[in-house]
Amino acid sequence: MVQSSEPPSIFTATSLASLGCVLAIYIVAHVGSRTLLPKGAKWSDRATFIWMAFDALIHFSFEGSFLYLSTFGRQVVTSTGPFAELWMEYARADSKWGVADPTVVSLELLTVLGAGPMAAYIVYLLVRNDPARHYWIVVISTAELYGGFMTFGPSWLEGSPSLNTSNWLYLWVYLIFMNIIWVIIPFALLYDSYNAIAGSLRLTQAQAKGVKRE
Repeated sequence: MVQSSEPPSIFTATSLASLGCVLAIYIVAHVGSRTLLPKGAKWSDRATFIWMAFDALIHFSFEGSFLYLSTFGRQVVTSTGPFAELWMEYARADSKWGVADPTVVSLELLTVLGAGPMAAYIVYLLVRNDPARHYWIVVISTAELYGGFMTFGPSWLEGSPSLNTSNWLYLWVYLIFMNIIWVIIPFALLYDSYNAIAGSLRLTQAQAKGVKRE
């Protein structure tokens, strides 16, 4: 057999379609913020809406499909269909996602059934301008930071045998960018909600002290 000397293509139809779907979900979330939030909404609330809507849609669609393909004896590598192709593409960067790794599947159960609905509920609270959202933002952000660590932590301790960093798409887009946003943004949301909760409690405390003095 004659082998081509040309290097394998980095971008495939599946990788382009996958990235296109992520972009489409972001656009839907952005349009939702323009449609459902008042024009005078703070930029931080608008950004939080976009992230939570994006988060919920990713959890329900992409990760929901992974969960379906990885439970009850199924595996991504033995499945067919567009979502199976999508996850097989990602599994080229991290093989755990192709073989129904128990740790990954357990985390995805919590993500799809817990974090997805929670993110959608936070979107609802943002539309109502309900400050109770800050409690749920703390819960979901902490959970997603923990989930991110548990996705990679055990693998790091073993020397990362499942990771493939042979080209920049796998390393910088799939493994770093598509995961680090679930680190940076939750940390930013925790900081914002901490300020909102602590500021409110301090104001209440100051007002209570003022009443006592009177």
